[in-house]
Amino acid sequence: MKSFWIIGAGRFGKKAVQGIHSRWPRAHIVVVDRDPVATRQMEGEGISLECRDGIDFLWEALGRGEDPDWILPVIPVHLAYEWVRRRLPSHGRRTQIPVPESVATLLPNPIGGGEGQLYVSYADFICPDDCPEPGDVCTCTGQPRLGILWQVLKRLTHEDYISVVVQSRQLLPGVGGLRPADLFAALAAVRRAPGPVLFSTACKCHGVVHALSPPA
Repeated sequence: MKSFWIIGAGRFGKKAVQGIHSRWPRAHIVVVDRDPVATRQMEGEGISLECRDGIDFLWEALGRGEDPDWILPVIPVHLAYEWVRRRLPSHGRRTQIPVPESVATLLPNPIGGGEGQLYVSYADFICPDDCPEPGDVCTCTGQPRLGILWQVLKRLTHEDYISVVVQSRQLLPGVGGLRPADLFAALAAVRRAPGPVLFSTACKCHGVVHALSPPA
């Protein structure tokens, strides 16, 4: 029996619950959202509800009990990055810094975010919600895939930055998840890095990049 933490009870959270129930009828699902109305709408068999902030929940729950098989971030926040940032030691703490503008020139279709992060994608169009993420061609265009984005980010080299990437793995068409082990591996990599870090979460097509300063 698989277990899932779905962080977010909006449109994509509902889609994830429906898809998981269809694929794994006996799965145990925890849905987390700070909106009580949205959270209550997710009630159902095999579903536990947590009406609270998703980042707070992940910070307090992951690694402190029985972890799930998969974590599904379906909120407009770079969840893996926020969890790692909170888990870093207070001594020698890193601070968030803008992703260097020169990094954007190395990545496909970059768009800057309001906090200095960078959104990147091989698509310059809106992808279908049920994309199966094929390995060799784009679902929409039928053209050969230009690359595997999480691999491109992992190989990314820029000045003194170390690139740390959490892979989002497709569980169902249009539904991606993170493995807890990958989050802990990313945390360890950030802790080991002697200099600044580019921290990304990405699937084959889309990703988000934050930057962290060297340890103080």
